[in-house]
Amino acid sequence: MPHPAAGTDASVAAHDLEAVTEAVLNASRALIGVAARSIAESSDDVTLPQYRALFVLSSRGPQTVGSLAESLSVHPSTATRLCDRLVAKKLVLRRSTPENRREVSVSLAARGRRLVDEVTARRREDIKAIVRRMPSESHLPTVDALRAFAAAAGELPDEVELAGLVSPA
Repeated sequence: MPHPAAGTDASVAAHDLEAVTEAVLNASRALIGVAARSIAESSDDVTLPQYRALFVLSSRGPQTVGSLAESLSVHPSTATRLCDRLVAKKLVLRRSTPENRREVSVSLAARGRRLVDEVTARRREDIKAIVRRMPSESHLPTVDALRAFAAAAGELPDEVELAGLVSPA
């Protein structure tokens, strides 16, 4: 049976791009659902943006509020308010930096570290359960495809987990 967009290489490429885009959108909805459920099961009542901040601090270590804002692609005042809430929940510690007392550094508190570890463990188990339902012959192509996607998105393997949504292989 001929390819639905048979005719030109450009039309085939456009059809393939649309098919890949649709498949990634569907997978991203599933992964967001896994992430949302794993965060919702937490007893610390954190929002997805708050969890993203905790994850960044977990993976990149202590940093200034300005650096955190840049990592999260938010305005510094938004990051400050987010950190205020995380400090109140005892998930983040805030200190003046030794070099500049007006500059504030934030780091993960022990409770924040436990939360990130628990959410990651739940997410990992949920993803394993989904992968077990996939045909085994699709496992390695899925690994290759997700690694290529992560690389194209600028994610660092084994350092950053797809915006906190997918665990590394």
